Amino acid sequence: MRRPDPSYLGYRAGALAARALPGPTTPSVARLIGRIGVRRLPSRRLIIERNLRRALGDVPEARMADLVDQAFGSYVQYWIESFRLPGTSVEDLDRGTVTIGFDHIVEALDAGRGAILALPHLGAWEWAAFWLTAVKGHPVTAVAEVIEPPELAAWFVGLRNEFGIEVVPFGPDAATACMRALKANRVLALPSDRDLSGTGVPVDFFGERTTLPGGPATLAIRTGAPLIPVSCYFDNDRHLGIALPPLDTARRGKLREDVARVTQDLADALEVLIRRAPDQWHLVQPNWPSDHEALAAAGLS
Repeated sequence: MRRPDPSYLGYRAGALAARALPGPTTPSVARLIGRIGVRRLPSRRLIIERNLRRALGDVPEARMADLVDQAFGSYVQYWIESFRLPGTSVEDLDRGTVTIGFDHIVEALDAGRGAILALPHLGAWEWAAFWLTAVKGHPVTAVAEVIEPPELAAWFVGLRNEFGIEVVPFGPDAATACMRALKANRVLALPSDRDLSGTGVPVDFFGERTTLPGGPATLAIRTGAPLIPVSCYFDNDRHLGIALPPLDTARRGKLREDVARVTQDLADALEVLIRRAPDQWHLVQPNWPSDHEALAAAGLS
């Protein structure tokens, strides 16, 4: 019998520890673990720092070091909170959530074509998804990156199922599952600030050329479902969910041209959401061609 993968056991142990923490201690514990972890993961530290400079511009080195620590602490807080969510009451979810622009999502669902929520890897999206399902009664389908080993992937799917989230693995069958979710008038959550396929749409994103996934724009154009840029932030002892107005996805020309236009508009909207709290941006993988060059120059590729 094959022994469980160490990473799987590590996440399970982390989940048990997180659920044993007194709730008020979560932020301070996350900051401590973040300060330790950031020094053990130099490649991720480099990417976080590069992303912070993209969002904030020139920052003094001492201030940047603090911001990198905060970003790692935020990332740890995301995981601790996600592990604790299955035991969170509906009352605590609702009490801990404030929203701006939620009417955009309600109006989209009232129209009956589903709602496409395009989000960056930022803040507390698992909390927001659980709030949508448990408090507001809106079923959520989310596309997620396939991770290894298989037992860890299955555990994550099970964890999110406990929140009421239907998980669609990123891959060739994802588009069909997304279309089915929208046809059922579900909320479809699509992480949109990283091109997993490597064959996405060229855009200007924080002043640099890169690619972002074309799926959100393509689905919105083909189905008529509103494409709504969203994020959920840690905001002291609560969570702040923001939904921007739906993007203009009306047909103006060839499909390829329309997808390119809408994806650039989405990139611009994601910048707005990220700049609100760049120290909560948890994108720790290289996302621009220059990131790979920087990692190679630092001997971290």
